[in-house]
Amino acid sequence: MNNLLIIDNFYRESHDEMLAFLNSRLHNMPEAEDMLHDVFVRLLMVSQPIVAAALPGLAYTIARRLLIDHYRRHACRQDYAHYLCQTSGNHDTAESLLSVREITERMEHGLAWLPEACGEVYRLHVYGGMNVSHIAQALNENYKSVEYRLGLARKEVRKQLRNIV
Repeated sequence: MNNLLIIDNFYRESHDEMLAFLNSRLHNMPEAEDMLHDVFVRLLMVSQPIVAAALPGLAYTIARRLLIDHYRRHACRQDYAHYLCQTSGNHDTAESLLSVREITERMEHGLAWLPEACGEVYRLHVYGGMNVSHIAQALNENYKSVEYRLGLARKEVRKQLRNIV
């Protein structure tokens, strides 16, 4: 039996269980669904033969690693937000408004180097608070292409923000 059939059978049998597992850790059903799709996309990208008995362990290992990455990124965002709050003190001071403006300008400067589609995806994600699946639906585009563009935009913005932090 080839990998595609094994993964398809596993998807049908364990979709709800894995979704519940991810949702219990994330407490956010749309993010859990996105992460579940990422798990199965990664399984489909495995080039070696997959044994059906080993597939649940592999799938849950991928899911746990994605959860760890998610929380690691979340912790970095929280640390940076905490740092900004500590350094600015009062949020209405001229210094804090200037730093927010400077950060926004650097972000936009980084986005100017990218194709317009990347900037649009990044703005929807950051300013609109949309996740990848919602952006893909709103733009009527493929999930993976939106995810790729968001990744490019994040790299460029990070490069620009390193200069001010």
